[in-house]
Amino acid sequence: MKRLLILGATGSLGRHVLQQAVAAGHQVSVIVRNPAKLPPDLQSRITVHPVDLGTVAIGALADLVRGHEALINCAGLVTEGRAFVELVDRVVSSVESLAPSERPICWFMAGAAVLDIGQTGRRGVELPKVRDTYWPHRKNLERLNTSPIDWRLLCPGPMVDQAALGIDRLRIAADQLPVAVPSFAGKLPSPLLLLLFASKVPQMIVPYADAAALMLAHLAPRDAMSRHRVGLALPAGMRGKKDTWAAKPRSAS
Repeated sequence: MKRLLILGATGSLGRHVLQQAVAAGHQVSVIVRNPAKLPPDLQSRITVHPVDLGTVAIGALADLVRGHEALINCAGLVTEGRAFVELVDRVVSSVESLAPSERPICWFMAGAAVLDIGQTGRRGVELPKVRDTYWPHRKNLERLNTSPIDWRLLCPGPMVDQAALGIDRLRIAADQLPVAVPSFAGKLPSPLLLLLFASKVPQMIVPYADAAALMLAHLAPRDAMSRHRVGLALPAGMRGKKDTWAAKPRSAS
């Protein structure tokens, strides 16, 4: 059991993290703007802090973080651009302000665009069109790489509200796309590499429930996922469907 702090617990992913964390017996606290959106049956089983992460002072946020062993940030949307970058920076800064012994391990959210595309030396976020929307994920990764905290960055493709497959069935990779990339990809010009990257996205459309389960399964300090980007994909041969992934990107899309 961990003393766990969840940020953005009323969002699409956050509510799955919250439900699974409570069911697993963790001692859960949440930071949300509107506590009324929390499931009524869980409100009496958690500690609720009604706080706007977009405006809270770093010191005040650090006081809320202190005492927790793990923090999972599900707050923010990549489409919020600079506001999303500032939110992540505020959370990171609050953890950094604590003494090293007081800092929780931290999960943050990004998307498959910040994973390396095989051995090409490039990432989706560097490609035309992708970078126009998903650049905040790159900025957030750069911020984490400068920080001494024990972070992990979950980088799924689009997520869907479907039944969990089970994380033992998913393909999981550190720092690279968790799908096969042909050896010739490194020679492709950016427009063609973009097409290849887009063709891989359906394999990385995973349930919110599985993304939540993966983070909750890795809350130990300095474990194998520490300071890595973590990619998720469906079992080989499976493809998901989310027609709106390009039009309505979420914080982890």
